[in-house]
Amino acid sequence: MKAAGRSVAARLRDRITASDPGLLRLAAGSRTAGAIALTLAVLGVLRAPAPHLVAGAIAAMVATFAIREKQRGRQAVTLAMGLPVALASVSLGALLSARVVAGDVFFIVLIFCAVYSRRFGDRGTALGLIGFQVYFLSLFVGATVSTLPGLYGVIVLAFACSAFVRFVVVYETPAGILQRLREAFRVRVAQLVSAQLELLDADPDDVDKALEEVREGTARLHETAMMIQGRLDDGTSDEAVAQVLQRRIADAEIAAERLGLLLLNARSAQRADTLTLHLPGAHVPSGGHLPVRDEAIDTLRRELLTLRLLMLRPVGQRGGTGVAHLRNRLLGYRDEENLPSASRAVQDVFRGVGEAARAVLGLRVALEGAQDESDDTPATTRSREELDAEDAAIEGAQESERETQQEPRGLRRPTTRAAVQVSVGSALAIVGGEFLSSHRWYWAVLTCWIVFMNTSSTGEVLVKGYRRLVGTVLGVVAGIVLAGLVGQHTWTALALVLLFVFAMFYTAPLSYTLMSFFVTAALGLLYALLHTYSLSVLVLRVEETALGAACGIIAAAMVLPVGTDRHTNDLLATVLERLAEVTDAAVDQLSGGPGAAGLLNQARDLDEALGDLREATQPLTHPITPLRARRNTAQYVVAVLETCAYHARSLAATAELLATHPSITADPRLRRACDRITDNIAAISAHVADQHATDKVETGPSIASLLEPDTAGTPRYGRITDRVLRHLQRLDEAVVGLARPLGVPVAARKP
Repeated sequence: MKAAGRSVAARLRDRITASDPGLLRLAAGSRTAGAIALTLAVLGVLRAPAPHLVAGAIAAMVATFAIREKQRGRQAVTLAMGLPVALASVSLGALLSARVVAGDVFFIVLIFCAVYSRRFGDRGTALGLIGFQVYFLSLFVGATVSTLPGLYGVIVLAFACSAFVRFVVVYETPAGILQRLREAFRVRVAQLVSAQLELLDADPDDVDKALEEVREGTARLHETAMMIQGRLDDGTSDEAVAQVLQRRIADAEIAAERLGLLLLNARSAQRADTLTLHLPGAHVPSGGHLPVRDEAIDTLRRELLTLRLLMLRPVGQRGGTGVAHLRNRLLGYRDEENLPSASRAVQDVFRGVGEAARAVLGLRVALEGAQDESDDTPATTRSREELDAEDAAIEGAQESERETQQEPRGLRRPTTRAAVQVSVGSALAIVGGEFLSSHRWYWAVLTCWIVFMNTSSTGEVLVKGYRRLVGTVLGVVAGIVLAGLVGQHTWTALALVLLFVFAMFYTAPLSYTLMSFFVTAALGLLYALLHTYSLSVLVLRVEETALGAACGIIAAAMVLPVGTDRHTNDLLATVLERLAEVTDAAVDQLSGGPGAAGLLNQARDLDEALGDLREATQPLTHPITPLRARRNTAQYVVAVLETCAYHARSLAATAELLATHPSITADPRLRRACDRITDNIAAISAHVADQHATDKVETGPSIASLLEPDTAGTPRYGRITDRVLRHLQRLDEAVVGLARPLGVPVAARKP
């Protein structure tokens, strides 16, 4: 019974770890709710009045969530600098409370400065947030000159409680966060293998649903890999350790994604395109017939379960002889003689299982260090030698210098443009808000401010404003019910406010609508505590929110507008540039050219640029968009680019193995094969920059036929003539596939 209990606890822990990589959302919610709870507890002991309780809760929340830096020392400095900013802001709010025009003008100037300060990085963003939100606090609690001494004490206490919770209670270090992210990556790989196993077993009627689960699992795994990439420099002891871990994470991600494609091929009557794994709604080719239930398929199912078991084994846990036997068996599938008698597609899956097992071994060596090798088979020993050689090559490599792009100046600078837009929108919101309510006009300004945060185009502002309005309406309904039930019970209401604050920060990265719901529900309770609650107040909240969103949209559309098309085209050009760079560098090295350090860093730069593009296309792919054809085109283009990024990432990873693997040799003919790909990318980029460009995308014989490799009697995996050619061929097809939706003419290449 006790063993079973531990098993249930382990499964629950893995679920939490995978759903919240690094426990970042849990930490953010706990840190903010904890700071508010401690502030309220101290104020309760001091018998502070309700307005001070509300002010303390808001100040503690702002002092906590505004700090976004990763290093603890920088967090402390920013928090210390934020206190005088907060005191100055609340002072000006109280002094200008009786001077309507002067107060409104100053508020607009403050908003401009707060947004413009984002150009100075995380610290500038934090100080701007603190200044704006604390000024809002002064309006919310009706601060006056006579109440300033009490508010000073409340704000100082709130900052002190925030610091205590951040640096003592919810203690986080960059190394600890990175360790939890690695655990999340391990669990998400295991979850992806489970989804792939479901894909293997799914009936024809359920195969598309199973494929969608594989897509989601692949996307979640990639998300975690990117999160680890962003924490490597701060969370590791030195650059060499960071590079080795980056390599092992990339290996595991590529191996897991490749395994999904190979399984898809085993289920299909014809070879599946990589795009099938990235395009939402794409069906399994030829209806996804069930593989013949023979001994090989039964063995494959068992080996997938074994692979999942190896991934789920916690880091540092020694498995003994039994686990070593399982690992050795999977690594054996890297050798042709160990493959079962089956179709070529099924044998490919076994090879993929062997490669995935090698990636798991490499990840464990990177995380755990030296291991017991007494039970190793020759296949395992060879894998370890390969990993050791790769590690030595990585440690000896020099980091490549990255080019820095010159940032636009003047009104073209994103922070300047956003500051002007928010200021104009806020001015409209102040005027309109005064007509709705002379006492609570600031809600419209707050909404206008929020819809501009982390947005870059008019379409993003529109979608964010819509989501905030929906969440606010639902939150008003909840606030009406809760205020009526617990509005007269101060500490019960405050406990619910804490719960909503935690939920707000826990759900913020997942759903902006949910976050808005919890904010509005909490505000309903705060109004009840201030004895200003009424149904008309909450209805006014909806009206002010709608007005603020409308003002934000008008400002985004009329003042220095950045249309969604223009913004996505700029990001698309960046993605294409990154794609050409990493492909050209990888193929140059695989062709025998000088080795380029930092290939995986270039691949991750491509992934980051693609992530920005994916986020920017949300207004085009949102369910409410009426332009269905445009929505489908945007989804297709992003899916094709994800396919390109996968193959480019795989080429970069293979190129970095060239110096350490005798089975991989440079082939000068690859340079000629890559020229067509880079030329086609350049043609597409030209059309993205100028619709009247005359460049054409050229097609021709397959890359494999151009090179005519002699692969007789050679292993299919581990050689340029097999794996690299396949990636280049798929990349060539994907780049050509971008031409049609982007309106680029296609012509056959002249012999």
